Amino acid sequence: MPQNVRKRKLRTVIDTSVLVAGISGFREPFVPGRNPKADVLHEWVEQNGFIWLVTEDILDEYKEVLKRVGVRPSLIGKVINLIRERPEVVKVRSSAEISPDPKDDAFCLCAEQGKADFIVTLNLKDFPQNRLKAYVVQPNHFAK
Repeated sequence: MPQNVRKRKLRTVIDTSVLVAGISGFREPFVPGRNPKADVLHEWVEQNGFIWLVTEDILDEYKEVLKRVGVRPSLIGKVINLIRERPEVVKVRSSAEISPDPKDDAFCLCAEQGKADFIVTLNLKDFPQNRLKAYVVQPNHFAK
């Protein structure tokens, strides 16, 4: 990792797949290391360990997918409100087809225009590293 990246908070886009898989991290008791997806979320919540980059489209997708997979509405509200407390909201000024999955273009554009250091995802194939400046990693490579 470049030296200048280590000296500041990492700018990070979290794919919905990681949020959904890590939602168990918001249940008690949390055990570090048991679920790398939950570790990523806890690092952000408890230690303010990185700058979470979002767009309104990404927040909408988080809500829609969490609802679709059956997460309780009260927990969805808690999670979304927590994310809204201190993200950096990126205003995407253009559109582009970057990902093989058109729904992931919002995450790619957020990363590019928000100058992200990382995109954390479970679906590496949907985030073509050769078309992105941010490092595309799985949660176990991102969480400490």
